[in-house]
Amino acid sequence: MRTTKPAVMAMAAVTAALLLTACDGGGGDDAGKSSTDDRGPAACRIGQMGVDLAPSPAPAAGDTGTVSVNLANRGPACTLDGFPAVTLTADGTPAEVPVDEAAVPQRMTLAAQGTATFTLTYVRGGTGGLAVSSAEFALPGAATTHRFPWSYGEVAMKGGAPDATVSAFQRAGD
Repeated sequence: MRTTKPAVMAMAAVTAALLLTACDGGGGDDAGKSSTDDRGPAACRIGQMGVDLAPSPAPAAGDTGTVSVNLANRGPACTLDGFPAVTLTADGTPAEVPVDEAAVPQRMTLAAQGTATFTLTYVRGGTGGLAVSSAEFALPGAATTHRFPWSYGEVAMKGGAPDATVSAFQRAGD
C-alpha cells in the first residue's frame, strides 16, 4: 500500500492534536500556571486595592446611614465575584453584616486602575444599640481584611444581629 503526501500530512495533524490535548499541564501542581484560567483574571486581593471611605452617617437613632467603600485596583486585572464579607466589632466581639437580599451580585472584572464600590447601610441605634468601634471587610475568596475605625454612632440590633446590610459590588467612575 502506498501512502500519499496529503494522507501523511493529515495523519501528522491528528497526531499533533492528540499530543497537545494530552499535555494539559494537569500534574497536580500549580508550577508554570498563570494567575488566570478559563474564567478570566484571578480574584481581587485587598493588598492590591486603594480603599477610600465615603460615609453618610445617620444623624439620629432610627435613621439610616451609609458607608460607601470605594476600591481602586492598583494591580493587574482581577475579578470580584460575590459580596464583600463585612464585620462590625463592638467590645472585641465581631458581628457579621448580612448581604442585601435584594441585591444580585455579578461577576465583575476590574481592569488595572479600574474602580468599584459597595455600600454598607445601617440603622443608627439608640440606647442598647451595638457600640461599634471598628469595621472590616474582605473581598470574595480572600481571608485578608481591611479594617477601619467606626465613628458613625451605635448600630441598631434586629433579631440579635446588626440592623445593617452590605450591597453587591458596582462599577465606579465609568
